Amino acid sequence: MSATRVFVARLAGCTVFDPAGDRVGRVRDVLVVYRRSEPPRVVGLIVEIPGKRRVFLPIGRVTSIAGGQVITTGLINVRRFQQRGGEVRVIAELLSRVMVFNDGSGEGTIEDVAIESPGHGNWAISQLFVRRPRTGPFTKGATVFASWNDMHERTGAGTQGAEHLIATYADLKPADLATTLLDLPTQRMLDVIDELPDARLADVLEEMPETTQVSVLGHIQDVRAADVLDQMQPDDAADLIGQLSLERREALLTLMEPDEAEDVRMLLTYPAESAGGLMTTEPVILSADATVAEALALIRRQDLAPALAAAVCVTLPPYEPPTGHYLGIVHFQRMLRYAPHERLGTLLDTTLEPVHARTSAAEVSRILASYNLVQVPVVDDSGHLVGVVTIDDVLDYLLPDDWRSHDEPGGAYVVGT
Repeated sequence: MSATRVFVARLAGCTVFDPAGDRVGRVRDVLVVYRRSEPPRVVGLIVEIPGKRRVFLPIGRVTSIAGGQVITTGLINVRRFQQRGGEVRVIAELLSRVMVFNDGSGEGTIEDVAIESPGHGNWAISQLFVRRPRTGPFTKGATVFASWNDMHERTGAGTQGAEHLIATYADLKPADLATTLLDLPTQRMLDVIDELPDARLADVLEEMPETTQVSVLGHIQDVRAADVLDQMQPDDAADLIGQLSLERREALLTLMEPDEAEDVRMLLTYPAESAGGLMTTEPVILSADATVAEALALIRRQDLAPALAAAVCVTLPPYEPPTGHYLGIVHFQRMLRYAPHERLGTLLDTTLEPVHARTSAAEVSRILASYNLVQVPVVDDSGHLVGVVTIDDVLDYLLPDDWRSHDEPGGAYVVGT
């Protein structure tokens, strides 16, 4: 082994390579098993391979851990990882756990865990990086290193805080964090959800299966649930609220911001398998007199989804759905070919007809596929723009309900990617 001691929090996200230098995946956690009188033994790594699949890599197949890289023998079983009884995930389950010092000096919270190899491919937990309780309202507790045998778990301890787990996964995209949470034991997942900021939880909920979304919403209080729904995309919020009982649905809509609730109420009036049921009510909308420079400034916003940034809808006032009469759409690639002062009204794509809100989802899918589009405008009976259907909305409709957890049969091996 190239390294004999590794801190697990730093190992998370490290790239895994086969001996030929081909990338296999990324480390997401370390799996250990407890032993009666010795520190927990490392049995393997949880690795995320392409396709967001989490697989198990036995520690015996790891030949090197150094420089932020993990080298393997090249053989990985691609069967989806399933945790067995007695196995513990270090990042997901040990970080933030409260332990008690055997010498009676108090307790501390685990912030990191070091694993060490004495050789022969064997690894075990060697040290804990522990933070003692703070001594005052404006101070942090002191940090110390302790061996596993210097501490023991608090008797009768309840669920532990999840702030260090959240910090470890701070750089994950919402879809990846959603996958991570779905892999956790239910109670641990709920612990993390309790600690997530509302905006982060909103992004993560949008990437979860509907059944899990409903369970999460049932776990949190109505006031927080309404705040989270306010920060979700209106179409995602509507899909989620539509799964709730009429009583709770109305309670949450009453607590939401009026403008957000109005959008959701409108979306709930359309059948789920229609353009109105799929669309988002937050496209980029400008007047015909707006310039290319103004449009590019709007679609440059970091918080704007790529599919929504692909085009600007042009309407008569008002410019919030339902807008004035829909005039047309301007694709961002077309804007790039013209001077910044050019008016959008002269650049309209007159070949793309909007779809009606009652158009079937199947027809919308056909239009997007036939014309290689990433979004299509949606209008009402009066020709007013009410939203756009984006390619990700259609994919959610076309894919099976359990696509996020879909597993392929068999356990073939891969070498590299």
